[in-house]
Amino acid sequence: MKKNISLLGATGSIGLQTLEVIAAHPEQFNLVAMSAGRNIEKVREIAAFHKPPVISVMEKKDAETLRTEFPSIRFIHGAEGLEEVAAHSGADVLLNSVIGSVGLKPTLAAIREGITIAIANKETLVAAGDIVMAEAKRYGVSILPVDSEHSAIFQALNGEQPKSISRLILTASGGSFRDLTRAQLADVTLEQALAHPNWSMGNKLTIDSATMFNKGLEVIEAHHLFNMPYDQIDCLLHKESIIHSMIEFEDTSVMAQLGSPDMRVPIQYALSYPNRIPMKDPQRLKLEDIGSLHFEKMDLNRFKALALAYEAGRTGGTMPTAMNAANEMAVSQFMAGNIPFVQIDELVERAMENHQTLQNPDLELIVEIDMQTRKIVESMIK
Repeated sequence: MKKNISLLGATGSIGLQTLEVIAAHPEQFNLVAMSAGRNIEKVREIAAFHKPPVISVMEKKDAETLRTEFPSIRFIHGAEGLEEVAAHSGADVLLNSVIGSVGLKPTLAAIREGITIAIANKETLVAAGDIVMAEAKRYGVSILPVDSEHSAIFQALNGEQPKSISRLILTASGGSFRDLTRAQLADVTLEQALAHPNWSMGNKLTIDSATMFNKGLEVIEAHHLFNMPYDQIDCLLHKESIIHSMIEFEDTSVMAQLGSPDMRVPIQYALSYPNRIPMKDPQRLKLEDIGSLHFEKMDLNRFKALALAYEAGRTGGTMPTAMNAANEMAVSQFMAGNIPFVQIDELVERAMENHQTLQNPDLELIVEIDMQTRKIVESMIK
């Protein structure tokens, strides 16, 4: 039977690759609802090809314009539209690939409708992982990882007992500036930051990879997805991005998942789970051509953002929410040309120092802390 897919963030990097997977397997998947932002030309292309019954866009005026062009499709807009797409009654799986904590409420809405979640929006679990995982358990909903690192761990765990895990090992490419010292980062440009050596990702994710906040967010995400203490989650610098992550078991065996750096693979696995289906136009891994793989210990002094994420995760409560909001605001200011690259983690560190952590927050408090932190970071920049 076909799986009906709702897709948040359809015009972003992960969203477009998800649409590739859906188009490559029309006998397996059907797009029933999607959301997008302001890339209306791309929305037109997707609407003409996939013809989903429901599409949400950011602006009301865009929804009204598109409604006249595609009368068979129902166009909605804004935050309410995002949640309606996420909780679409005909969906079997929601793939959430929006950027930032804006993905939190739609994810919860889908969970409460009993829809399986394929999560590519790591900020949702960083900002409110305890709430999301508790709601998933309450409604019997599976949370399937789409990030390559968490997908690797999820795959390596198949058939294994979680209690036998000694540690999780997340690999990191190191991002655009992995070979530079911290002193050499002072004058790097946005264009340089967006030139990721291995992966094709959206702008915000690529910046997070360059600072190493991306890996920090993934550490917190892994903590929630796999119920693993932070002391049992390690990171390893692996420039080739061939081993996507590893598990060490209590008998010292290590299980790794390998593959070419192609995000369609974990996307397709999340959509087809528990089955595997053929990949169209695959980038097959040929280790004989690669020759050797390299690994380095992660330097937390060099990659301060990763150290801050571990600190936020271990502190718990509202601290991960504050860290994530501060990072989102700092990254947006860097991309706008208002701050230098090195100021991103400095602003996040200052925001964390100023934050008074509250434990066991509810959703309302998390939303409030998110908004407050953004204002605080903005005032620091001014």
